[in-house]
Amino acid sequence: MPLKIAAGTAVDAASVPDPTVTYVTSCDLPTPWATFRLHAFVESGTGKEHLALTLGTIDDGAPVLARLHSECLTGDALFSQRCDCGAQLETALQKIAAAGRGVLLYLRQEGRGIGLLAKIQAYHLQDGGADTVEANQELGFAPDQRNYRLCLPMLQHLGVSSLRLMTNNPRKIDALEQLGITVTERIALHIKTNRFNRRYLMTKAAKLGHLMNP
Repeated sequence: MPLKIAAGTAVDAASVPDPTVTYVTSCDLPTPWATFRLHAFVESGTGKEHLALTLGTIDDGAPVLARLHSECLTGDALFSQRCDCGAQLETALQKIAAAGRGVLLYLRQEGRGIGLLAKIQAYHLQDGGADTVEANQELGFAPDQRNYRLCLPMLQHLGVSSLRLMTNNPRKIDALEQLGITVTERIALHIKTNRFNRRYLMTKAAKLGHLMNP
């Protein structure tokens, strides 16, 4: 179950225990852009499976082109136009393939950490006029409940300690650097807006601090 907190407050990272993430196995994953190596991990306590897709040699100490991508079933698998998630996932994999080297962590933190069913409830509230932050808060969640601490054991297993991070969210950079992971460069990952996601993207910039300019 997601960690519920009082509406309008933020999750205190210090109050969330460090997750234990264990490596399970790896296999090849052919895609339209490259054949990636797919690594499976499991998080104890929640039983959630998290994934890493890697390409090329990434354990040589040089900064690695990277993306931390939180699961979005509606956007990644069902082609929803309400967000930019599916397009960001595809673009990030294309960029890693073009570079011939990189890593994408696929984190099972649906709906910025509130879970799939709660996210659909939040969508229902958005249909009624709430924005993405207001909807989460009305359900009793913080605007963003993701825990990036689980990235550390995954990156350590892969031998990665320095990233060129594809993100518009400076909080991801702060979270990684607090874990001792160096972010040498932020690479903007902007997706074309449409009439369904325009308000969502504007809210992420205005209320969640996302950087919508290169």
